[in-house]
Amino acid sequence: MSVGEVTNADAALPPLRVGLLGLGTVGGGVVNVLTRNAEDIARRSGRRIDVVHASARNLGAPRICPLNGILLTTNPMDVVENPNVDVIIEVMGGMTPASMLIRRALELGKPVITANKALIAHEGNELFALAQAKGTVVAFEAAVAGGIPIIKAIREGLAGNRIEWLAGIINGTGNFILTAMRDEGRSFNDVLAEAQKLGYAEADPTFDVEGIDAAHKLSILAAIAFGMPLKFDSVYTEGISALKTEDVRYARELGYQIKHLGFARRHENGVEMRVHPTLIPERRLLANVDGVKNAVLVWGDAVGPTLYYGAGAGADPTASAVVADLVDVARTLTADPNHRVPHLAVVPDQVSDLPILSMDDIQTGYYLRLTVLDQPGVLANIARTLADFGINIEAMIQKEASDETLHLPIVLLTHPMREAIMNDAIESLQALDEVCAPIVRLRVESLVS
Repeated sequence: MSVGEVTNADAALPPLRVGLLGLGTVGGGVVNVLTRNAEDIARRSGRRIDVVHASARNLGAPRICPLNGILLTTNPMDVVENPNVDVIIEVMGGMTPASMLIRRALELGKPVITANKALIAHEGNELFALAQAKGTVVAFEAAVAGGIPIIKAIREGLAGNRIEWLAGIINGTGNFILTAMRDEGRSFNDVLAEAQKLGYAEADPTFDVEGIDAAHKLSILAAIAFGMPLKFDSVYTEGISALKTEDVRYARELGYQIKHLGFARRHENGVEMRVHPTLIPERRLLANVDGVKNAVLVWGDAVGPTLYYGAGAGADPTASAVVADLVDVARTLTADPNHRVPHLAVVPDQVSDLPILSMDDIQTGYYLRLTVLDQPGVLANIARTLADFGINIEAMIQKEASDETLHLPIVLLTHPMREAIMNDAIESLQALDEVCAPIVRLRVESLVS
């Protein structure tokens, strides 16, 4: 079929008219992608797609995109309620006023495309129900892992599989910091300052470095993978701000890399969801995802492991995901709402409210760093204490005393053990007279079935 034939067929359908909420980095990227790839997008969607109305806080601010033919306003509700707008794209971010605007658009029966992971994580269940009631959709591919089409992969490409577990590096800021700490031996605070200067981290980096951003994304991925409601509040979340350079170095000596990992696994009695620094064997592909890149490893019962890698943020990568959703919306606007791809991968009345396991019930390997007095019998006491709890040591590093106080670090890797038992063991180790500083504990994942 020639381009001309597609264009002629296109004339039978009017252009899809888009209202854009937000003209910053992502909004500008959306306009650029739609402009640059207009012909290919029209061929794929069956009609031309035009941004006709957009809102921005400051209309005079410099833009990264052309604004030809776009009506501008500072009032985003004007865009939502414009009868000449067919689809709303929300890339403002934040909970307010985005929630109100999206709800109003859905009430009007307009499809909504959003990159707002926090809003989806917190209010997605309500938004999906509203969309279903109004015969429309909320599309949110760009909410997780930027330009990586991970939601479409799990929801559609792996639809024939029972997803057993998934693990992801889903925050580029944290991954940039850990990569520099490993490669350059720098402290967390030093690398964080550089990340802020480069624009990878916000002035207040809490969401990124304390794992909240990754927890938002993990709750979305788990809901789609396991066909359950979004449960952000049940994600165990631990950040990287307390991580020391020596732990990154010791992990590498043991053949591991430390990554800030989001991990979700299905069990017979529930689902585990957790975000925390994790030791991963350095031979695993996920351990070699560096800098600001993202990657998600998904294990399906039929296909085994599949890995999705790419840019997790940025104007064009995020716009790529937004426009992909837009093309899907354009294709399905005339479809029966009951036969569109479900928001959470299963039809609404089949969403299962699975219980979330407590961290006490999680089983994983552990990295322990103890600072002890350099005296006879220390190792024997540590080994005996761990043995009392049925914990086996897999590997060990013992360093020389590092100061005049004759304190020395001992690093241990253990076999997998329930978290509750490990907590009790750490408490007993901490009570030993020879242990003279708080014990550092990190979790270890082999990333095999």
